[in-house]
Amino acid sequence: MLLAYFGPAFDSAALAAWFWFTCLIALVWLKRHLDLNRGRSEPVLREDEPAPDHPTLPELTILVAAKDEQDNLPRCLQGLCDQQYPGLQIVAINDRSDDRTGPIIDDFARRDPRVTPVHVQHLPDGWFGKNHAMHQGVARARGRWLCFTDADCAFDSPHLLAAAMRYALRERVDFLSVLPRLEAGTFWERVVQPVAGAIMVFWFPPQKVNSPRSPRAYANGAFMLMPRTTYDAIGGHEPVRATLNEDMHMARRTKAAGLTLRVIRGGDLYRVRMYTGIKQIWRGWSRIFYGCFGTFPRLLVSVIMLAVFSLSPYLTLLLSPLAGHASGYLASAAAFAILAQQSVLWRFYHVTGNGRAWALTYPLGALLCLGMTLNAMRRLLGTSTTWRGTSYRGGAQTES
Repeated sequence: MLLAYFGPAFDSAALAAWFWFTCLIALVWLKRHLDLNRGRSEPVLREDEPAPDHPTLPELTILVAAKDEQDNLPRCLQGLCDQQYPGLQIVAINDRSDDRTGPIIDDFARRDPRVTPVHVQHLPDGWFGKNHAMHQGVARARGRWLCFTDADCAFDSPHLLAAAMRYALRERVDFLSVLPRLEAGTFWERVVQPVAGAIMVFWFPPQKVNSPRSPRAYANGAFMLMPRTTYDAIGGHEPVRATLNEDMHMARRTKAAGLTLRVIRGGDLYRVRMYTGIKQIWRGWSRIFYGCFGTFPRLLVSVIMLAVFSLSPYLTLLLSPLAGHASGYLASAAAFAILAQQSVLWRFYHVTGNGRAWALTYPLGALLCLGMTLNAMRRLLGTSTTWRGTSYRGGAQTES
């Protein structure tokens, strides 16, 4: 009741509470400057990573699964063939493609003996496509270490694999995931991806993911490096055969097994363009939120966080004229919260590789991410999931 009498402008406790809560939102945003400062100390993979005590690099097999990836695959395979890594095997798996993915793989295999082609013709019940393709690829792998990547990756540095291996050996990492730089070529990519990435950082902060004392686990399927002993210890792809986000589940199994998980940024060593059009972005990030968060409470918290901390200051500013004598107070609090938010976002968008000015589109990106999170909740309640031309329900393939 005391809030109702704070200052002559507030006619009710509700308006006073609204004002103070909006000020609290501003303070929460300002605190995130500290989080960005801490993020500066997180490791970034370098081309000239120092060698471990035993500088000889072990034999490595890198596996890439592709389904209808004729546009991305040549760039990916050429980047892998350009890697300066001794004892490298490249297993390229064509997963039931209807385009030229298969012939592209065969052409690279004819030109480079390090490329081993694998053609998958059938998806067994109970398996998701990528997991089954990787499972088949591992059966052809010769390396003591395995690295899993995606067909939409571009490997800009020919030293990426060697640098990652040196880091993993030196730090004695059992499972290393190197994060790519996200390409954003269209308006909607630049609007959505920084917001979606911020949501992932909120749930999976690197300092907790990399701490053996925390159960928090995360990995990005674009680059997962591990010795074969780790792959076998977590059961390979068999236990995650019916998951769309196998990278997250494999990371959780790694920590549950008491093994060392490490996630680091890859700087400019490689990049990935995840989605282009708004339909791909909507479906793709809905799938990621569904697979990564996995539970209704986490998705609900994400919805609340987006609605309250990201969007409510703008709504407060819009509705403040309706508050009578309190309108000036509410408008000032909303402006304070928006300025605090933007001060953080201008730094964050620069870190993500987007221009700082794109932070002004944050409300639109947050609104779209809110919708995609709600869509992920809908999927969690039992609807089927369609990905790469195949529909799944409850871990089994259904008719497309």
